[in-house]
Amino acid sequence: MNVLAIGAHPDDIEILCAGTVARYAKQGHKVFMCHLCNGNKGSATHTSEEIAKIRRQEALESAKIIGATSICGGIADGEVVMDLTSRGRVIDIIRQADPDLIITHAPGDYHSDHINTSKLVFEAAYLANLKLWESEYKASTKLPFLYYMDTLAGINFSPQEYVDITDTIDTKIEMMLKMQSQLGWLKDMHDCDAPEFIRSVAKFRGFQAAVPYAEAFAQQKMYPQGLTKRVLP
Repeated sequence: MNVLAIGAHPDDIEILCAGTVARYAKQGHKVFMCHLCNGNKGSATHTSEEIAKIRRQEALESAKIIGATSICGGIADGEVVMDLTSRGRVIDIIRQADPDLIITHAPGDYHSDHINTSKLVFEAAYLANLKLWESEYKASTKLPFLYYMDTLAGINFSPQEYVDITDTIDTKIEMMLKMQSQLGWLKDMHDCDAPEFIRSVAKFRGFQAAVPYAEAFAQQKMYPQGLTKRVLP
């Protein structure tokens, strides 16, 4: 399969679903990791231009660990809005990956960029298939399954499915550690030790799923997707 994970910012995928995309990569599937924003406001010490370049390189290094293709949507932090231009940009991202499965933010997450990314992906997933929607990329060839990843700390999220990431939890943390510019930022902004946070949430979801470590997901159920087939690894 082609698997596309779309997060709002560089580090969202690493925090929320990297264990699962690492499993897909390990199984031989083609993985694409997209951050819709360029990360240009995630620093108290660098200029916007500097931190955007740093975070782009960090995203590339993270994706490299599992052999994934990294895509940057190029939208400024805090500027993911529901408009036709943004919808078109997400359609182009989906067409680049031609995915069988998309994983993105849950609609009820805490950040406006996360929420609007979720909405844009929902809108674009179907439209990317339409040959008469003109763009520089060819229309995608299938309607992808759409899954929402857990929210930060699981707030306002009701899991429908779990993925056992016991064998990839260390890979997930390794990927997050490539986001060096964000480790101090998260500590200062949220008093969050990122590796400890990742392990704690995964252990709690694992407790729910009766495995050592897990990630939680919910499927966007819609016609004409077959709803009897398990798609997650």
